[in-house]
Formats: sequence, structure tokens, C-alpha cells
Amino acid sequence: MILKIADILIRAKMVPERRMVLVNGVDRHSLEAAHQATAMSLVKVIVTGSVKVIESVCRENGINVSGFEIIAADDEEQAAQEAAKLAGRGEADLMMKGLISSDKYMRVLLNKEYGLLSPGSVLSHVAVIENENYHKLLIVSDVAVIPYPDLNQKAAMIKSLIRTGRALGIETPKIALIAPTELVLPVLPATTDAALLVEMARNGQFPGGIIDGPMALDVAVDKESAMIKNIRSPVAGDADCLLFPNIDAGNVFYKMNTKLCNSRQAAIVTGARVPVVLSSRGDSTETKLNSIALASLLSYQSQ
Repeated sequence: MILKIADILIRAKMVPERRMVLVNGVDRHSLEAAHQATAMSLVKVIVTGSVKVIESVCRENGINVSGFEIIAADDEEQAAQEAAKLAGRGEADLMMKGLISSDKYMRVLLNKEYGLLSPGSVLSHVAVIENENYHKLLIVSDVAVIPYPDLNQKAAMIKSLIRTGRALGIETPKIALIAPTELVLPVLPATTDAALLVEMARNGQFPGGIIDGPMALDVAVDKESAMIKNIRSPVAGDADCLLFPNIDAGNVFYKMNTKLCNSRQAAIVTGARVPVVLSSRGDSTETKLNSIALASLLSYQSQ
């Protein structure tokens, strides 16, 4: 089982090299991450965007542009369209967001013309967080894509968490359905949804995972809190995955970890035909490289 973010890179080196298309890769951090991933033989990189700008940024930052295949695009929308065509035709195993707004990036994924979504598929964000105060990696969803998931979307998110956990070597991922309390209260939809999802799990709808909730965050990640509250569950205090009830809770948790806990992280979007790296434009080269490695593992596992 992978216990550190750095181990994701090591594991990704062990799978066959993937083909990645970098969408509008005209910024230094994205090109540096793609260059490092290429040097580590994680991926072969195709970059869409302005040839002149890509070559200029590479030259200014000591990046060997000859290591990339470049497909010219006049603007970020065309860059996204060219990338989606490659992924739709099976000529790219994963996609990565460069200097392009998230709404334009997501719009092309949802465009039926490119065939990146199967009927009924749900795009959701999955982040892997290494916090030195927890004894293993935490896999969390959704902190960036689905604002207020309904029950069906939460079911799809659970399946994505299980797939991600298994790609990281966790045989049976333990998933905590996060809510303010362990009580099922009609005034708190997070608790009633959690109870329904647990019942779905008992009926075999989430094979390969252990699902429990509703569960407060302290119980999910701290055995002492679980003992004090007399919560007996294999998930309590030892969760591998956290399913947040909405983007408000998930996003605050993610940013608290990155900004106040100096955590390391990787993040992707699941549910499309290929794994999608959706890093923030402000993310470091390290975070983007970690995310490429995670997407590479998910791409290989889905073969």
C-alpha cells in the first residue's frame, strides 16, 4: 500500500509509459511538470497551444521542447478541443489542464462530440492528501467539481474513491461518509444520504470497499475520538477515503490541509474516458507532477 505521495511517483514508474495531452500548455509550472514526468518516463507528452509561446517559455526555463509533440492552437478553447479529439480517439491516455479556465476545460469534457463521457458517467474530483498528522494517505472527494451532489452522484463518487484507493494498493478501501454527527437526522441531508448509501453498500452496490456513515470527521480519522463516542466500525479512526457531503466542506478541508498543514497532494477528475489532471493555475510544479503520476496509475488500472 502506498503511504506517501512520493511513493505514487515510484509506483507510476513501474507501469508502462502513458500518453498525456497537456491542454494549452503555455505556462511554466505545467511545462516543467510535463518535462519532469517525461524525464521520469511516466508519460509521453503532447502539448496543445501557441507554438511560439510554448517554445519561448521552454527556452526561458531550460526545458527541452524537443521532448514534446506540439499541436498548434490559436486560443485556449481550440487547445482544449484538439486535446479532447486526441483523447476521444484513444490517442491520449490522460489529459492535463494547462493555462485554461476550469469552466472551458470542463465544458470540453462534457461535450458529447468528443465521446469522453459514457452515458450516466459522473465527473468528480478526487484528491490524495499526505498530512503528517495522519498515519496514511487520505483520498477525498469532492473538493472542486460537484457543488452539492445528489444521492446518485455520491454513489458514483464512492466508486471513484474505491478505484483510486485500489490504484494506490489499498485492497479494500475504507470510506467514511462525512457529516456533522453520527446520528441520522432528517434536518441534516448529509446524514440521511449517508444512511441510504450504507444500505446500498450492504446490498452489494459498492464492491471492493467498506462504507460507513454518517460519521463526523474526528471519528473518521481519530481512534480515540471513536472510542470516546463508542463508535465501533472498521472505518472509524482508520479511514482511507472521505466522502464530503458538499463542496463547501470538501474545499475547506483541502485548503486547510494545503495552506495550514503543509500537506502534499495530488488531484484528478474521474468519470471521463481518461483520467484528467485538474490542478489549480496556482498549484506548484510538484503538485502537478504528483497529479500526473496519480492519473498515470488510474489510466493503467482502467485498461
